[in-house]
Amino acid sequence: QVQLVESGGGLVQAGDSLRLSCAASAGTFSIYAVGWFRQAPGKEREFVAAISRGGGNTAYADSVKGRFTISRNNAKTTVYLQMNSVKPEDTAVYYCAAVFSRFVATVQRGLSEYSYWGQGTQVTVSS
Repeated sequence: QVQLVESGGGLVQAGDSLRLSCAASAGTFSIYAVGWFRQAPGKEREFVAAISRGGGNTAYADSVKGRFTISRNNAKTTVYLQMNSVKPEDTAVYYCAAVFSRFVATVQRGLSEYSYWGQGTQVTVSS
């Protein structure tokens, strides 16, 4: 079992930066691929970014490409989402998720591919 706890959310203005953290209680965190997803009110949960278990491969939704950066520190069992130039449409609850990955370079984009989920952290961007 892996427990995930997100933090770093809050209220920011458009154009600001924010860094989300996802702390995992996994003994061998480096075997898990991790993704960030978000869910805005009245909308379905959507993919934001993902990182392979080794950290060498990443993937992003088109809506955040060039503004958000996902990274991980396996020694600290933590994954980060650096959010720059945020927009009001980035307002959502942000969730991190993890899944055991057999391959070091694989990134996972689909919600159904993930086994473990955090409780989420609210990000609100005012215009």
